[in-house]
Amino acid sequence: YPRLHTKETRLSKFNQTEIKAMLGSYTKVLFVRDPFHRLISTFLQGMGISSSFSSFIQEVLDSGMHNGSVAWEPLVSLCRPCLIQYDYVVMFGFLRQELGHLLHRAGLLGGSLLPELTDSQVQWTYRWLSEQMFSELSAQQKKQLTHFYRWDLAAFPFSNSFLSD
Repeated sequence: YPRLHTKETRLSKFNQTEIKAMLGSYTKVLFVRDPFHRLISTFLQGMGISSSFSSFIQEVLDSGMHNGSVAWEPLVSLCRPCLIQYDYVVMFGFLRQELGHLLHRAGLLGGSLLPELTDSQVQWTYRWLSEQMFSELSAQQKKQLTHFYRWDLAAFPFSNSFLSD
């Protein structure tokens, strides 16, 4: 398609005909991650200015959805899964299994291309981190986070998320 190789990266920069052509010609893969794990990762990477996790969460909640960072914006608003029919949704924590299947479906040799992924260790670590960091939050912050990510929690199977409780 003529404009496929432009510098524009957001679909909103294209007209409806171009968007339809692009979406119809690509295999669409969406990588999703528990929103609370995304917050932990963002905090640990130092992307917030706060010194404590609780202060960082308050910063996220105060910024809201429209003034916040892509690092913590709800996935539903970033990736529009209700408008775009993704061919694959890959869950963080099951990468080895799901990427292997995806590469096989794409006709690639999955096993030789995959890095060594230890999903069970990652899941255990994030479970432990979640317990520690969730305990730092006030009841009000927990309630506000659950509300902030309500559409992500409804759209994706994050059944073990601390925000689902």
